[in-house]
Amino acid sequence: MARQIAAGIDIGSYQIKVVVAEASSDNPKAGPRIIGSGSAETKGLRHGYVINVEEAAKSVSSAVRQAEKTAGVRISKAYLAFGGIGLSAFISVGSLITTRADSEISENDVKRVVEISENEIPNSLSLNRTVLHTIPLQYKVDGKIVLGRPQGMKGAKLEVRTLFVTSLSHHLNDIISAVEKAGVEVEDVMAAPLAASLVTLSKTQKIAGCVLTNIGSETVSIVVFENDIPISLEVFPIGSNDITNDIALGLKIPIDEAERVKLGASQNDKFSKKKLDEIVIARLSDIFELVEAHLRKIGRNGLLPAGIIITGGGSGVATIEDMAKAALKLPSKRSDLKFEGNIKGIIKGSEWAVAYGLCVLGLTSAEDNLITDLGLSGIKDTPSRLWRWVKKLLP
Repeated sequence: MARQIAAGIDIGSYQIKVVVAEASSDNPKAGPRIIGSGSAETKGLRHGYVINVEEAAKSVSSAVRQAEKTAGVRISKAYLAFGGIGLSAFISVGSLITTRADSEISENDVKRVVEISENEIPNSLSLNRTVLHTIPLQYKVDGKIVLGRPQGMKGAKLEVRTLFVTSLSHHLNDIISAVEKAGVEVEDVMAAPLAASLVTLSKTQKIAGCVLTNIGSETVSIVVFENDIPISLEVFPIGSNDITNDIALGLKIPIDEAERVKLGASQNDKFSKKKLDEIVIARLSDIFELVEAHLRKIGRNGLLPAGIIITGGGSGVATIEDMAKAALKLPSKRSDLKFEGNIKGIIKGSEWAVAYGLCVLGLTSAEDNLITDLGLSGIKDTPSRLWRWVKKLLP
């Protein structure tokens, strides 16, 4: 039996991470077994968008070659995460009159009403953007909310509220071009926060309601779950580098020392602990105020029983859980992600969640609940549709 292997590439503003994983043949229900990984300093990017394709391609190539060496396999194809400030999401509503004489809602009606909701997106929101994921949030039949799928029900009018996760087209084009130049074919693209959610959130958390907050070096991304589906996604242009910079300025110390101080790894005790706490708390307050404002905007502030789950490279700040709990008035915890089959122990920390989540996506069938529960069934049904479209634009 041929080995089932998938690779995930997470291109962050600070570091590129590549994970290679293999499906478990002994226990199909177990998560993919990690067989290799690689990382490299990101060059040619800023806030998640490419400013120099050639430099970005060299960074991707370096991380991929390292992953190939540790895994002992060649990476010719990979799943790619898209994040940064070019990522956004919005909700659109569509409706139609059912077509069958007996008023029974067909599969075709459901597909058409979702397409209509996409066509209803204002031009100001869709211009220069590509839809990555289409996630139906709620159906109504004759004005009444449907619990579950509407196929087979009877009614004259079908409505849908759909969440569209989109990327800036030229940013997506540049990211894929950089990966292609590194000699790797992109099998499919997934929004980075959703990729992370595949391995950091439990079904219980997603059903109850929670917000997954990924604190990167230059951006903070959040995705809100309720009733087991993502209902909102947002990216803010602020990150853990801002905390490091504030510490460096406030304590008058070098950047590298400020980074160690931020993570509690510095032995320098010449500066005031009180002043350090004030600096860190001020910047974390800015971050969680943005999260709180977004939750208030969608009517979920203080109403997510599973609370806030914090992940990403910036989640290592010592007081971050207490700060989040106080600011959002929600239960708070760091992601306790456990990597399956991490036999070489080279994957450490939740900052690898996105790349590992992409491997899970690559080794999951289209019918698997892990994908359909997210409302992402289409991503595996037509894995090359987005890529074929983007490839036409590549130089």
